[in-house]
This record gives sequence, structure tokens and C-alpha cells, in this order.
Amino acid sequence: MRKILRPPELIDDDWRYAAEDTAGAAGVIVPVAQFLAEATAWAGKTVGVRVAPADRVEDLAPHLKEVSLVAVEFPSMSDGRGYSWARLLRQQYGFKGEIRAVGAGVKRDLLFAMARTGFDSFELAPGQTLEGALESLATFCLAYQEGVPVRGVQITRFAAR
Repeated sequence: MRKILRPPELIDDDWRYAAEDTAGAAGVIVPVAQFLAEATAWAGKTVGVRVAPADRVEDLAPHLKEVSLVAVEFPSMSDGRGYSWARLLRQQYGFKGEIRAVGAGVKRDLLFAMARTGFDSFELAPGQTLEGALESLATFCLAYQEGVPVRGVQITRFAAR
């Protein structure tokens, strides 16, 4: 079972990946290449897009009004492209939907930095605990660098599921 940390207003959303059983799901998350190839087929449906490291988030920009969630993959802790993509989505493309960090690199040590670049939900890597993730978000209360103005990074703003 996936461990997802997100703001309480998003807690009832039940997103599933296209490879899973999507019956009864609130929305379906598909790879960006599939979404772009079948863009007209997704019209009017609640759809999320999974962006892999080799994908270009710029290709998704003209379609962001049709997307409710962007799941950015972090295959390891050392791959930082997702930080830039979240910032681009929020600041350059004005994306207002949910940006979720997913993959083996989504670990408690990085959540605060991820939240400051525009992520507002986190699908934790295997072995990570929801309690540890919440603690990590409360570790820092001050940042020297400017961040993306999104939902506040406060322990009271997140709920575990």
C-alpha cells in the first residue's frame, strides 16, 4: 500500500495509476507520453500525468488546464530534475493542481526542500514512515532562500493516509 502525505483538502482523492485497477478511482495517473498521444481521449476526465526523468515538462505546458495532478518521479535521492520541474509548473506555467513527488527518492530528508519548490503531496519511498515524514516537515521553520508560494509547509496542514 502506498503511503501518501498531502494537505487535508486532498485526502479524499483516490488516484490510481493506469496499470492498476482504476474502477472507482477519483482519477487516473498516466505516463506523460501516453497522455500526449491520447490527449483528446482524456478530455472531460479527471486525469493525472506521471513525469519520468527523461520526459520534458515543457511538452505538458499547453495541456495543464486538462490535468489535475502531476506526479514527478524521483528515481533516486540524487536526481534533482524534479525540483526544477515543480518550480516551472508553479511559477512559469501557473499550474494550480496537485504536484506529487513519487519514486524511490522521496525520502523524509528531502520533503522540506520539495515542498519549498512547489510539491504539495508526497508518495513516500518504501521503508519511509508517515510519522517520520511529518516530523521532517516540522524540523525547519525558516528558510533563507525564496520558495514557491503554495500551501504552507506546516505539520497541521498535512494528513497521512
